[in-house]
Amino acid sequence: MAEAIAFDIAGGVVNKLKSLAVQQIGLWWNLKDDLKELKGIVSAIKAVILDAEERFVTSKLIKDWLEKLKDTLYDADDLLDDLSTEALRQDLLSGNKLTKEVRIFFSRSNQFAYGLKMGQKIKAIKAKLKSIESERKILNLVERDRPVEAPLMAKRRQQMHSFVRRDEIIGRDHDKITLLKLMLDSQSEEKVLSIPIVGIGGLGKTALAQFVYNDDMVKDHFELKMWVCVSDVFDVKIIVENIIKSVTNKAPANLEMDQSQKQLRDHIDGKKYLLVLDDIWNEERENWFSLKKLLMGGARGSRIIVTSRSLRVSKVTSTCTPHVLRGLSNDDAWLLFKEIAFEQRPADSMNPAFVEIGKQILEKCGGVPLIIRTIAGTLSFKETENEWLSFKDNELARISQKEGEILLTLKLSYDHLPSHLKHCFAYFRLYPKDHKIKVQALIQFWIAQGLVKQSNPSQSLENIGFGYFKDLVERSFFQEVENEQWWDDISCKMHDLMHDLAESVAGTESTILDSNSNTSEIDEKCRHVSIDFSLIQSHEISIPFLRAKKLRTLLRLSNKKIQNVSSATCDSIISNFRCLRVLELQFLNLNMVPCSIHNLKHLRYLDLSGSEDLKTLPESICEMLNLQVLKLDGCEQLEELPKNIEKLVNLTHLWLSGCYQLSHMPCGIGKLTSLQTLTRFVLNKRCSQSHGGDLSELSGLSNLKGWLEITNLGFVQNAKEKFRAANLKEKPYLQCLWLQWGCDDHDDDKSLEDLQPHPNLKRLYVEGWRGDAMIPSWLSLLTNLVDITVWGPSKFKHLPTFAQLPHLERLWISDLTELKYMDDNGPHGSQGESELFFPSLKELYLLSCPNLKSWWRKTNDEEAKTGTSTKAFACLSCLCITDCPLTSMPLYPSLREGVFLENTSSRPLQQTIRMNIGNTTPSTSSLPLSKLKEFRVKNIEELDSDLLDECLQNLTSLESLGVGSCH
Repeated sequence: MAEAIAFDIAGGVVNKLKSLAVQQIGLWWNLKDDLKELKGIVSAIKAVILDAEERFVTSKLIKDWLEKLKDTLYDADDLLDDLSTEALRQDLLSGNKLTKEVRIFFSRSNQFAYGLKMGQKIKAIKAKLKSIESERKILNLVERDRPVEAPLMAKRRQQMHSFVRRDEIIGRDHDKITLLKLMLDSQSEEKVLSIPIVGIGGLGKTALAQFVYNDDMVKDHFELKMWVCVSDVFDVKIIVENIIKSVTNKAPANLEMDQSQKQLRDHIDGKKYLLVLDDIWNEERENWFSLKKLLMGGARGSRIIVTSRSLRVSKVTSTCTPHVLRGLSNDDAWLLFKEIAFEQRPADSMNPAFVEIGKQILEKCGGVPLIIRTIAGTLSFKETENEWLSFKDNELARISQKEGEILLTLKLSYDHLPSHLKHCFAYFRLYPKDHKIKVQALIQFWIAQGLVKQSNPSQSLENIGFGYFKDLVERSFFQEVENEQWWDDISCKMHDLMHDLAESVAGTESTILDSNSNTSEIDEKCRHVSIDFSLIQSHEISIPFLRAKKLRTLLRLSNKKIQNVSSATCDSIISNFRCLRVLELQFLNLNMVPCSIHNLKHLRYLDLSGSEDLKTLPESICEMLNLQVLKLDGCEQLEELPKNIEKLVNLTHLWLSGCYQLSHMPCGIGKLTSLQTLTRFVLNKRCSQSHGGDLSELSGLSNLKGWLEITNLGFVQNAKEKFRAANLKEKPYLQCLWLQWGCDDHDDDKSLEDLQPHPNLKRLYVEGWRGDAMIPSWLSLLTNLVDITVWGPSKFKHLPTFAQLPHLERLWISDLTELKYMDDNGPHGSQGESELFFPSLKELYLLSCPNLKSWWRKTNDEEAKTGTSTKAFACLSCLCITDCPLTSMPLYPSLREGVFLENTSSRPLQQTIRMNIGNTTPSTSSLPLSKLKEFRVKNIEELDSDLLDECLQNLTSLESLGVGSCH
């Protein structure tokens, strides 16, 4: 099935042949005519690939032709990448035109010889492609100008009907009730309401629609019921004719569209109808509207049920929340399995041995009825325990690789993908089953492989790639998408069935090398591999003996640390796999990177994370001009970055978290204006520009996203000028900013005012600032903040009013030894005050602030008052106070997760427990702290047994309790 990505590869080759870089090379070395002819050949072949991709299923000759073409196109892509890289290298050479020409001519890489060699390679590839092009005529391939969304040969989904027996539907009663409420609801504002049912193939969307369609209440409620299987071709005229056929039970005469629509409206106008449109793939809103307007004549209460595998279809067809179908529960899955597997032998359903094996097999089915039915049907013909065991241990692992009903159903989803998404989906073969996939890394892999297409240079490749991911999610190719709020942390998983599909469509182009693999089975044309490096350490796999010399991806299969992978292993990877675009060497604890690394001239993604003993990188890494991502997280001993890092002009992500020994940033890093990630910026403690770049290097890096930690700010001289030079307020995409001062005590001239970030910032961390106690005026402008952390030591005597920040969820204050209060106002607020008070705060930490005795700066009059605060945290869930003699603060009745108090006063707790809740008699659930799960106190002043008993009476939801050293 990897043949289905040839169209995408050909498109990439054509685009490279159009690029200015390749055209420039053509002029330099007189290759212009050869490149022009190559472009013509590839374009001619590309025009027939879509036809070939449709027909290869039924023709081995076409399948072989596509495989040969794909391999040659990969070679062409590698060659063009060579040319583009050389063009970039020449552009980066300094000096005037004459000097450039001299340097090119006398270069030690012998540019004249290089040009001759490239010319020979182009001619060789051109000859191969000419031969392939000539074969297309023999195969009778025809040109197509657009992708075919679904193959028409041998793979069309069997059309479904509306009838289903009640006893065939198991485990869908709750789904049926939910749908019936929508269908029979007379309060809906829409006259004709569309109800989408969405889920992956095999879940039983059609069966559920049949279940509802044939319900007695539905029969009585609707005057007219119609069922149409739409499937892959969304042709309004055909759909209209099929609706008429469903009403009249006979095919309409061959009418024009105008006559068909009139006949349709004659049947449905003024009637309350139910129409099921089964298996819709169309995602074009205009196509849907052209059909829907013909259906709007029905009486109020009419319903259209739409079944689809795509959430996008549901958005196009309805304003109603889609009913997303899930897998069967364990009990329902077993009921279905048992009914089929033991149909001929009901007595065996009570046999403990068969039951145990059956339930182990069932775990592999994921609750998908189609799979359960298929496997149970297979087992129904196996009558002995040994046969069932053999199936579980042997055949079950292979069943989904057969061209049977399971994958055939899911392949329909794949067949409907655009070509570029097919290529992206096939890449998932490299992940093991049930693997949590980091979406950001995945998209960077796609970009490195050239799978993400940029129609406009101003578009962000990562944004486009994320759009691809969302397209696949909406088509139900993934499950368990998590942490959607933070781009860096988004992860997902793939259903095992979808993983089997990815393995099937990837074919021999991608594989996983683990303890179950046979390296001799790896095809020499394999391009992508995930490998268990422990097998290399144990000499079970030898890099030189791998036949796949044209690898483009080498991923590490596990993040488990391996001790000290030898430099010989790295050298072997470099010398054997020169075409690599992606190389993961994380957690291999490398102590050196070979200088030969620069020979990987195609490399875009290099991950060296977790190399704890790595102290330096070779300067030759700066010759890797295509490098886009360099991950060095957790390289704890790394002392410096390469001096000429500014040459890495394509670098977009530089990950340095946990590089604690970095002494400075190289001068010129600010020239890398494509950088989107720079997690750590280290200022030199020696305050000399000759020993590293200063804050002005950050000035032009306006595309930085995510996290930025700036360290050693306390050592900056001429701070006002340098701080402003960082230009932080012009970095709108930064999410998190960590300002770390270091150990210098002379911070009086270093004002936070000069480090103003952009208002879009969401997380702010300030550590160790010993400067003036003035609060920066810009803090109140950061209305998008969700997290604020301030660590001492510091001269802060009070903090700004955070209370009105609308989105603040977490506030952490620690080691502020001079802090006396948190708020200028009194406990009852300022006169006329109407602002919200911490409307979103969920977590509050006050740690080691020995002078913090009150939340408020009280006046003498206020100190005389004896009443408790009227202020309370609206949604605080977790509170931690240690080593703070805090006697008054806002109340916290709504805590849920936990309260942790140590070396502090009991007074705020007492005031919270005794809150004035009004004159009405409260229910148990409305008492202060009634929803608290964890209560831990230690060494709390004046917390006697009576007060503790009073607290415990309110804690009706408590799950964990700890009390120690209280007086």
